[in-house]
Amino acid sequence: MAAKKKTKPITDTVKMTFTLHAPDAQSVKLAGNFSSWEHEAKPMRRLKNGSWKATLSLEPKTYEYRFLVDGQWVDDPECDARKPNPFGGENCVCVVA
Repeated sequence: MAAKKKTKPITDTVKMTFTLHAPDAQSVKLAGNFSSWEHEAKPMRRLKNGSWKATLSLEPKTYEYRFLVDGQWVDDPECDARKPNPFGGENCVCVVA
């Protein structure tokens, strides 16, 4: 009997770009349930206009995230969808479709 080759289903990902205007910041990281929060937070790249940018390839689902600006948690002012977190604050919510 011949062995059957198992194939993994192909998962489509979507490139999502996150930006934050923080011209006085020295360091900005993107953290969320896609990065084990601050444990593997994604460093963002500073742009000439004072904004910070990071692009991730994410699978379609709902994610929670926040920014770490110079070590302090900051909300995304452009995100209207929020969910309470266990620390008394709110996480921003991003739906990838």
